[in-house]
Amino acid sequence: MEFFKHNTQIDFMGRSHWAAIVSILMCGAAIVALLVYGLNWGLEFTGGTEIQMNFSAPADIPQIRDLMTQSGFKDVSVQTYGTEKTVLIRFAGNQDFTETSLGDEMVRLIPKGVVQSVNYIGPQVGKELATNGALALFVAMLGTAIYIALRFEYRFAISAAAALLHDPIVILGVFAYTRMEFDLVSLAAILTIIGYSLNDTIVVFDRVRENFRRMHKATAAEVVNVSINQTLSRTIMTSGLTLLAVLALFFLGGEALRGFSAAFIIGIIIGTYSSIYVAGSLAVKLGLSRKDLLPTPREVLDDRP
Repeated sequence: MEFFKHNTQIDFMGRSHWAAIVSILMCGAAIVALLVYGLNWGLEFTGGTEIQMNFSAPADIPQIRDLMTQSGFKDVSVQTYGTEKTVLIRFAGNQDFTETSLGDEMVRLIPKGVVQSVNYIGPQVGKELATNGALALFVAMLGTAIYIALRFEYRFAISAAAALLHDPIVILGVFAYTRMEFDLVSLAAILTIIGYSLNDTIVVFDRVRENFRRMHKATAAEVVNVSINQTLSRTIMTSGLTLLAVLALFFLGGEALRGFSAAFIIGIIIGTYSSIYVAGSLAVKLGLSRKDLLPTPREVLDDRP
């Protein structure tokens, strides 16, 4: 199914220098936000205690938050979990309570609720999770660069790696500016976005290689431009439908999935942009040419049986 009945003729490469400025400004602003504000780390990274409580009727979340504040608890997060009758109360850091006494205190403060579980996460576990998360991002991008270098050409690998690095930096910057909680679910969303953005980039790269065979007199910029326009319909359909699903998750999925869906929404928009402007235009700037992707006539003759 095509979004456009005919291929568009948008001059993406002609606007690439403006896109480069926008990308530099976005990444710069994101890095400043990360340095100045930092991320609002979730309980999995900071350590703390998590209590799940069940209620016979829908829980009054604002009232529970007020009770936590009046009782002197600091850095407390209260949200529904799955249903309106299940509440997740998260205490960051050390609250001067043991797991058992903290559970008893919740029963005293909220007699209508039943404590289902009490889980403690130590700060050392949080540090290990943060380290492993950063390692996962690095391995994902390194593996991607190697794959593209083997399948296409090293200029494509460099431009794709730049695009994949561009996306998580911007997403993390938005999280830092808005002070949204960054937890393991948000990290999972970023890793998913890396694969999603890579898929769009490879579709464009495949079309570039095909068009180099067909457009013998065209320059590299013209070939990339035509290729992006030819895949634009598919990109809009895929991104648009995915965005609709994630928007529903953001507004209807509750607080537990808010970080995941927010990271995904930002990632879909930024990933679509980077697959067009960052990956494609950077490959051209690095000197991509026909001989880099197509075999020479001698190589073709040598391969014949």
